[in-house]
Amino acid sequence: MSYTDKLYGGHYYHVYNRGNNGENLFIDPDNYFYFLRLYVKYICSIADTFAYCLMKNHFHFLIKVMEDVQSKSISRAFSNLFNAYAKAFNKYSNRHGSLFERPFKRKLINSQAGLIQVVCYIHSNPVKHGFVRQPTQYEYSSYRAYQFSQATFVKKKECLDWFSGLGGFINYHQSMNYYSFDDEKEFV
Repeated sequence: MSYTDKLYGGHYYHVYNRGNNGENLFIDPDNYFYFLRLYVKYICSIADTFAYCLMKNHFHFLIKVMEDVQSKSISRAFSNLFNAYAKAFNKYSNRHGSLFERPFKRKLINSQAGLIQVVCYIHSNPVKHGFVRQPTQYEYSSYRAYQFSQATFVKKKECLDWFSGLGGFINYHQSMNYYSFDDEKEFV
């Protein structure tokens, strides 16, 4: 599957992108939270979300597109998200022009082992890039939503089932080498 293939209903995808020319997408905490609010507005009606991480200059999501959603609607939803955020961010930071690289990247995930790997890969990003020592310390990731009973748009129950529960989820994350993940790895 190439990075530009269409997304189809009923399938899991690792969706990610970064700032144009590696520019920061988020400057202060309000930017992260605003992006997540827009994400909920535009994406949660067409896809379930199982993991996410927002870094300064890139982001990752593990999603499952809902069964009855057409490919055109999926593309439109992501376009609306990126355009709405870019307009607000450009105004906020007194900049102009494209904020995100195009097209956004997406990889089909077609096995439970692949789903587990992607969840851990997504949550490992802040550790790998030296922002924190443990995923629990990073505020702009779904990892903490799994450990605490806070309201979230993340579909925790199904994801925890992949790990055989919260204990397996935590143990798997603790046993992994965060620095061993290759950013270009194919998850199968």
